[in-house]
Amino acid sequence: MMELFWLLLPVAAASGWWAAKRSISRQEVTAAERSPGYFSGLNYLLNEQPDKAIDVFIKMLEVDSDTVETHLALGNLFRRRGEVDRAIRIHQNLIARPMLNREQRAQALLELGRDYMKAGLFDRAESLFNELGEMNMFQAQALENLLTIYQQEKDWEKCLQVAKRLEQRTGISRRRECAHYYCELAEEAQLRKDLVKTTKLLKKAHLSDESCVRATILQGRIEAMNGSPKSAIRTLRQVEKQDSAYLSEVLPEIIDCYRELGNRAELVKYLRKLYERHHSISSVLALTDFIQEDEGDEAALRFLSGYLHAHPHLEGLNRMVGLSLKSGHTDGWGSLQILQQVLTKLLDHRAAYQCVSCGFTAKTLHWQCPSCKSWSSIKPRDGLDEICPRLPPQIDQNPTLARHNP
Repeated sequence: MMELFWLLLPVAAASGWWAAKRSISRQEVTAAERSPGYFSGLNYLLNEQPDKAIDVFIKMLEVDSDTVETHLALGNLFRRRGEVDRAIRIHQNLIARPMLNREQRAQALLELGRDYMKAGLFDRAESLFNELGEMNMFQAQALENLLTIYQQEKDWEKCLQVAKRLEQRTGISRRRECAHYYCELAEEAQLRKDLVKTTKLLKKAHLSDESCVRATILQGRIEAMNGSPKSAIRTLRQVEKQDSAYLSEVLPEIIDCYRELGNRAELVKYLRKLYERHHSISSVLALTDFIQEDEGDEAALRFLSGYLHAHPHLEGLNRMVGLSLKSGHTDGWGSLQILQQVLTKLLDHRAAYQCVSCGFTAKTLHWQCPSCKSWSSIKPRDGLDEICPRLPPQIDQNPTLARHNP
């Protein structure tokens, strides 16, 4: 109640001021008759009847050139507080007044559309934003809101249309968003088993944004499923150039394709180069497997422990504990088993992905952040950066790692 009191107090003050101003211009009005509505509104407010208080204050603030901004501000305050019904009522009352000029009406329509969006009434909001487009008023804001609506409704064709109009209107590139809309349509076509349509849409995605990792991953997976491992390897390896943060997403599939071709030597060579360029945990764990196969548990353990000294990582630590148990290190056997159980639980519950824009964390990869709605901003989390700062690289100083480097 007190929060609402402080919210409505400025409105009551404005209403009192307006009533006083009006009464001064009408000298025949007695002091007792100057602003009876003002005291009535305060009485409703103090008696915890905010809806009646709002009605009184709105009636007192007759819509004219001096009070339109006050109505708009009051409605926006209610919307931000989550009291959408009140915001809608205020903005509807404003629009119903015939004396508004063209710009004031457009502003009220925009705010009412935002109210409807907040309430989840997308069809009504869409109608108002389209009306603003026909009026050629507040077009950029209206298009931004339409884009949000169509993304919510997953109407990707309309998203493409609106994004291109926005690009023309504002001069701000929407190529990244458009690439993702094409990818969304490609995934829908893939579900329908329309391979020709899927391929065309992925090409459009790459034409829109040549650095679109998502389109590359989708294309590589299609090639792998269609029995073309060489093409899949060639496509998926492009991810490193586009955004190396996503290497961990495609490396298992690249490894599977190399194994399908029976080209183990080429695979190990690729992994070593990958490790040398990025020191990523995904390449390190893959190399650990091959060192274990070729040289045994002890060599794999030395390699992995040397890496973890410079690059702390929960998944790497969990693998190291497993190797220690397997290699027959009986000292502290029970403690190692407990440590592995704890690490496994930590890995099961950790958020493997994080939005670089707003910090949102997730267990699975989202191409659009559910929090800030940015595209391509959620990436795999690397190491223990969220727990402790990364240590300076010490790869070259470690004799074990030096021995296994190409």
